[in-house]
Amino acid sequence: MKLVLKVWRQDGPDAPGRLQRIDVDDITPDMSFLEMLDVVNERLTLAGERPIAFDHDCREGICGSCGVVINGIPHGPRPGTTTCQLHMRQFRDGQTIVIEPFRAKPFPVLRDLVVDRSALDRIIAAGGFISASTGAAPDGNAIPIAKAKVDAAMDAAACIGCGACVAACPNASAMLFVGAKVSHLGLLPQGQPERWNRAEGMVNAMDQEGFGPCSVVGECSVVCPKGIELNTIAQLNRDRIGTIFMVARRSLQADNS
Repeated sequence: MKLVLKVWRQDGPDAPGRLQRIDVDDITPDMSFLEMLDVVNERLTLAGERPIAFDHDCREGICGSCGVVINGIPHGPRPGTTTCQLHMRQFRDGQTIVIEPFRAKPFPVLRDLVVDRSALDRIIAAGGFISASTGAAPDGNAIPIAKAKVDAAMDAAACIGCGACVAACPNASAMLFVGAKVSHLGLLPQGQPERWNRAEGMVNAMDQEGFGPCSVVGECSVVCPKGIELNTIAQLNRDRIGTIFMVARRSLQADNS
């Protein structure tokens, strides 16, 4: 395959960026997208040029660090697939491929395709830990939970925190990510003691990091490589409303005491 790459190149967070055209050939359809970038980087290095900086780790669709925007779509054209699991057979011979970093104010570009997604880590940290003691594994497994709740919790827990939902949202909202993290604990018995504080803490952290509001456009769910559904946002809103009622109840009880 012959391809025309237009790759975002930026030397640092404060440097101006640009799209650089790179013509490549001898790309096999069975290569993954990151393997193709590896080949391109090897050729750039041999030619004495700076290789393309891009983030990756597991290359198995687990860690979420590989995310880039390919032809305007976070993680590329194949639904339910991370960039590292995307193969070049999804593209045509001679096609032009535009490769850019995730675009969002809370995701500053560090170099080329690498962005700082530590804002998502700080949101998770704001959610804290669970304090419920379930004992050994058999004891935890003995807690009866409705299958519908278990399925919903497991679906939400599939979120890998890649940030594609933020990159796809016109408002750069992290509501799908936060909704998934709140839901997978809030739906289970072990997550109940801190349920309301968790929702409040993570939503406040999300706002402080500069993520925008959710306007239910739905693009976040479409590009999510793990298929996280919009109903996790509804669950987050329910928990947030529950937090407001809880604070109001505590205030009323304090006034009456």
